[in-house]
Amino acid sequence: MAFEKRTTHKNSMQKKSIPAQHQTRQPGVESKMRPEPEYIKRNYCASNKLKNKVAIITGGDSGIGRAIAITFAREGADIAIQYLDEHGDAEKTKDLVEDAGRQCLLIPGDLRDIKFCESVVDITINKFGRLDIVVNNAAEQFPHDNFLDIETSQLLDTFLVNVFPLFHIVRSALPHLKKGSSIINTASVTAYRGSDHLVDYSATKGAIVSFTRSLSKQLIKKGIYVNAVAPGPIWTPLIASTFSAKEVKKFGTNTPIGRAGQPSEVAPCYVFLASDDSSYISGQVLHPNGGEIINT
Repeated sequence: MAFEKRTTHKNSMQKKSIPAQHQTRQPGVESKMRPEPEYIKRNYCASNKLKNKVAIITGGDSGIGRAIAITFAREGADIAIQYLDEHGDAEKTKDLVEDAGRQCLLIPGDLRDIKFCESVVDITINKFGRLDIVVNNAAEQFPHDNFLDIETSQLLDTFLVNVFPLFHIVRSALPHLKKGSSIINTASVTAYRGSDHLVDYSATKGAIVSFTRSLSKQLIKKGIYVNAVAPGPIWTPLIASTFSAKEVKKFGTNTPIGRAGQPSEVAPCYVFLASDDSSYISGQVLHPNGGEIINT
């Protein structure tokens, strides 16, 4: 009996090195990356897991945020995307969401501004009339090999972008969230194993894990689910704009799988946590990290 050999998406993701490259400004521009990240799995099969739901995604213009937006849209959700000022990337993501048959609202602005954080929710409600999913995904990082080089201004800014908006946006969103709604926060593998060159960034991601667990204990009584995803090394604009060209070239090669991950390999985690499939899961963290075993 003969068996047909099929090439799956898993074994087609070869361990190719990333070309050396660097962008000078965070959070980076996806259209300038070579190769551009993969934002949807070629064999992804949607099944209306999020039909007619509305999601806010911070940092949704590119990278993991773009992949989440497109995958959510393919699952039937309308999307509100917060981003800083990468208008070209945001417009492409909007086109891709609309190509999936859903609406996409772009909300540019700086998450350091409390009033802007609150307005993200207000603008979304005014447009769609409801809110079901909040994805707190935006972040920044600035590497330093010497702890003494971390200036107080950088420390404050990293927390202002990575942590404080979670409080401001969730506080504004809660009056609109109903039983069955989901809050999903983007943590990082660095929250668990640490990072000698990203001390302040890792600290913010550790805070996000604790925020997730604590908020879950409070909100699950109302039927609102709070979970997180802790990606490992994923090929996004933030990487190209954070590290030197030499470091980018070897990015992700130290994982057990031997390569950096793609945003398309992370987005299904968010779909799972936003859908009814995870109805018995709250206060937890998923770990798409290339096979690294960490202590959860």
